[in-house]
Amino acid sequence: MLDYDDEARHYDASRGGEPRARAAADAVERLLPQGPCTVLDLACGTGIVTERFRRPERTVLGVDRSPGMLDLAARRVPGGIVRGDGARLPFASNAVDAVVIVWLLHLLPDPVPVLTEAARVLRPGGVLITTVDKNDAYFAEDSDISEVTADLRRHYAPQVPDRSARLLRWAAEQGLGAAGRTRFPGTGQGRSPRGWREAIEAGRISWCTHAPRDQVSDVCRRLAALPDQDVPRPDPQYRLVALKS
Repeated sequence: MLDYDDEARHYDASRGGEPRARAAADAVERLLPQGPCTVLDLACGTGIVTERFRRPERTVLGVDRSPGMLDLAARRVPGGIVRGDGARLPFASNAVDAVVIVWLLHLLPDPVPVLTEAARVLRPGGVLITTVDKNDAYFAEDSDISEVTADLRRHYAPQVPDRSARLLRWAAEQGLGAAGRTRFPGTGQGRSPRGWREAIEAGRISWCTHAPRDQVSDVCRRLAALPDQDVPRPDPQYRLVALKS
């Protein structure tokens, strides 16, 4: 996992900046309770999304374990930022009306401890909102790149912690019901054929590290043959699900 203290200063700019944060916050807002409530943003990072949840009638809190990230978040959400671990949240049970988890579960070896803590701090009738299936986001819309890479992804994509099917099974076991879903674009994050080929060759694509070398080489050759080598394809589309207690 990244050293988020080192990443903090340039994290936002390298992840789509204000446009992507605005898209994420707008999508989460569609699933949040309306009216007076308390919202907890778990793994809030720099607070670039968290600050957009603030409303006069709403208490917004953010928790993260990276001091570097929290220094930035505290400027955006004064008085609302707490250092803590997602698997041991520094909040009482039944304390908040909504927990938001954006771009975290896919990073965890096991998301269950974090999900269990999120459910613990929810009040009855509260809602847990989280991104799921992050690795599929780049292929939510058809493109020549999705066609070229389809076979490798189908056969060699590893099982990931944030699979929506797994999350929904866990939710059912905890008595949480599906309460809505939506998606939002990773604005400006679409990759070009050359960008995908370079990422594959650098070993950053999981479904290629598990595939036979000759098949990976063939995909790289096909990517190199695509037109408009430096033109980004569609932005990734990130999925959000809401679970109600």
